[in-house]
Amino acid sequence: KFIGIHFFNPPQLMKLVEVIPGEKTSHDVIDLTLDYVKSVKKESVICRRDVPGFIINRLFIPMVHEACYMMDRTGATMTEIDSAVKFKLGFPMGIFELADFTGMDVIHKATTEMYLRDKKVILPHPTIEKMFDAKKLGQKSGEGFYKYSDDKYERVALSEEMAKKCNPIQLVANILNNAAWLVSNKASDIEEIEKAVLLGLGLKKPLFETAKEIGIKNIVNELKQLATKYGKFYEPDPLLISMQ
Repeated sequence: KFIGIHFFNPPQLMKLVEVIPGEKTSHDVIDLTLDYVKSVKKESVICRRDVPGFIINRLFIPMVHEACYMMDRTGATMTEIDSAVKFKLGFPMGIFELADFTGMDVIHKATTEMYLRDKKVILPHPTIEKMFDAKKLGQKSGEGFYKYSDDKYERVALSEEMAKKCNPIQLVANILNNAAWLVSNKASDIEEIEKAVLLGLGLKKPLFETAKEIGIKNIVNELKQLATKYGKFYEPDPLLISMQ
């Protein structure tokens, strides 16, 4: 009879709810939960296994860390990366901007819990913990990756011109590899993942469609190169290899 329900902040605005049954959860309880989600005018996706981060945080949290590594490794600036994420990948805002909106306290807590459960899930970048310790929590504290002048949400100035200076393939590789892992490990399927990223991350076009435009082979090659340089965390999921 046990089942998990994960709402997203702010719940009055976010339509998505993740439903997480246990190994022995009955179909009746799952149906009852889905009916409840519908009754509060939300839309559900089922995460079929209790994996660290469920679906959305499994994709989003590692991507924040990867964006920090991308700055280190490529020399791209925050605004260049954020512009590429917004204008090339179809996110509603940049990844650093989204992290500030979410809050570094939330991201740090999720990182810690995910890493404790499975060290293969995430490659933590020290910047996140440093920002959390310094109470640079994002929009709510007045400073995160960006600085904010008051309590009102301010959009960061991003542009298509800045997006041209940055190739976001490293970030696509990260989020797609985690999406493939969810499918390979029977926690979700492509259709449910696409629904989740549409409602939970606000993507303007399907994740796997963006990946095909960039080229699955190019993404797999990027992961292989990253694995050679930085270790097994980046090894491409077998599903991605089979999709080339």
